[in-house]
Amino acid sequence: MASPSHPDIERVLWTEDDILGRVAELASQISLDFEGGSPPLVVVGVATGAFLFLADIVKRISLPLRVDFVRVESYGSGTESNGAPRISSDLKLDVEGSRVLVVEDIVDTGHTLSALIAHLRSKGAVSVSVCTFLDKPARRKVRLELVGEGKFYRGFECPDCFVVGYGMDFNELYRNLPYVGVLKPKLYS
Repeated sequence: MASPSHPDIERVLWTEDDILGRVAELASQISLDFEGGSPPLVVVGVATGAFLFLADIVKRISLPLRVDFVRVESYGSGTESNGAPRISSDLKLDVEGSRVLVVEDIVDTGHTLSALIAHLRSKGAVSVSVCTFLDKPARRKVRLELVGEGKFYRGFECPDCFVVGYGMDFNELYRNLPYVGVLKPKLYS
C-alpha cells in the first residue's frame, strides 16, 4: 500500500489509481446490465459522501441517465450509525416507474440503505439497484432487500476500520483526499 500524504492517516487502503480502475470496471458492468432498458436509468447519489464516486462513475456509464441526490442522515458527528436514518433532503426527480441505481459511499450496518430503498419503493421505483464504493459486510445488521430486478455492485470490501477520503469524512474533514485511508484512532476515540 502507498504511504499516506496526510499526517492524520494511519495507512492508505486504496490509491487514486486503484479507485479509478475499479470505477471504470463498475461503470462498464452497469452499462452492460442496464443497456436497452427503458425508461432511462435514474442515478441517485447519497449526499454527501458519495459525491466524488458518483461523479466519476456517471462519467463512465455509457447510457442515457438522469441524476439526482438524496441526503440521509444517520451518523451526526460520530463514527457509528445511530441505526435510525432519516431523509433530510429528498429527490427532485419523479422516480415512479423508473429503474433506480443508488450510489452510496459505504454500506456497513445497512440501516441507511434499507431505509432509502424502502423510500424509493414507496415513490414507485420499479427496480432499485445499489452501487456502493465500499462495503463492510462484517458490520451488516439489516438484510438489504433490493426492488424488482435490482442488483448490488461493490467497489471494494472494506475492513472494519474507520476510513476517510474520496468523499468520505470525519466531522466534514478529509473528503478531498484522492485516496481512501484509515484515520488514526486517536483523532476520534
